[in-house]
Amino acid sequence: MATKTNTNDRNTNGTAKSTSLREICARALTKSEWEDKDEFLDVIYWSRQVFGILLGIIWGIVPLKGFLGLVLFAGISCGVVYLYAINFQNVDEDAYGGAWELVKEGFMTSFAGFLVTWIIFYTGLHYDTIMEAKAS
Repeated sequence: MATKTNTNDRNTNGTAKSTSLREICARALTKSEWEDKDEFLDVIYWSRQVFGILLGIIWGIVPLKGFLGLVLFAGISCGVVYLYAINFQNVDEDAYGGAWELVKEGFMTSFAGFLVTWIIFYTGLHYDTIMEAKAS
């Protein structure tokens, strides 16, 4: 017979712990203590998704293309996450499995969102230039 375990987090007085999106965002934008490691990793994950889309828009408008755009995205994305976690939030990277674990959190999904956004904006804004280059 299987028993169901309770996976809800509890406060010290035994009541269920809940944090709202507003509280998490406020903690993400200020220097805070992160008792729940998964909550901090979620902040990194979702911030990176938004950041990837913003960089995709910028790269599409600029118009940046090729390997340079990919390398810049990877460097900027990883650098910003590392600086945010270590310098701004002052987290102990060893508590999260090292710097690599923090830096790779959400990287591939952010990269996918970045690529889609970059391609859509670049093609939408520079289609005429692309067609003129192909015609000549």
